[in-house]
Amino acid sequence: MTLRFASLGSGSKGNCLVAEGGGTRLLLDCGLAPRETERRLARLGLEPAALSGILITHEHDDHGGHAYAFAGQHGLALWMTHGTREALAAAGKAPNGVRTEIIDGRKAFAVGDLQVQPYTVPHDAREPVQFVLSDGAQRLGVLTDIGSSTAHVEAVLSGCDALVLECNHDLELLWAGEYPKWLKERIAGPFGHLDNGSSERLLAALDRARLKHVIAAHLSQQNNRAELARAALARALGCEQSWVGVATQEEGFGWRELR
Repeated sequence: MTLRFASLGSGSKGNCLVAEGGGTRLLLDCGLAPRETERRLARLGLEPAALSGILITHEHDDHGGHAYAFAGQHGLALWMTHGTREALAAAGKAPNGVRTEIIDGRKAFAVGDLQVQPYTVPHDAREPVQFVLSDGAQRLGVLTDIGSSTAHVEAVLSGCDALVLECNHDLELLWAGEYPKWLKERIAGPFGHLDNGSSERLLAALDRARLKHVIAAHLSQQNNRAELARAALARALGCEQSWVGVATQEEGFGWRELR
């Protein structure tokens, strides 16, 4: 069986990734408006009816903000932690009538042909998780919102065949930029987002023997540049910078396959 994955978009304006194994296709996050999500799925040759459901990492608008609207329009189920569900409900974004499956952040479960391993991360949300997806043979690790790495995160992501890894900002660009001080401190803090150097160190700490794809994700359009993120991850991998992919806000990235 082939496990393939693609991004509809990655960044502060909206995140959405799709993974497919066997007859199962899952969205991971839904931070783009429903019509835009439909348009970008079509770009990948998919219709909403082909989806098996949506996994939500946390309640922030660029990840979970449009999940219930899209799921409601297309009769899809949602999987998320209790804390994420409560935070979306408190924001008026979790109406009744949409099937919601509450997950434990440390217990694996299956959706059709895909195995889903959530894992807990330090981020400034109610009960955030990230996910590893598998078809039973190949493993795709996704890590897009985390303020600092942990031994648990590194253990979960070691041995993956593909990795989509946050490279949110360059520290020098962030501190020299126009953001207010409180926002800079939040972004660079232990519950914010990874800078390129921190992502490099996280990647270097993993068992990388099986990696066939590494993609830098959730790049800040104001505080990072693709070449800086690529260079950081390439140093950890000992590879050419051109081998490292980048998920962009407008284009995401096209289908990648694991066999």
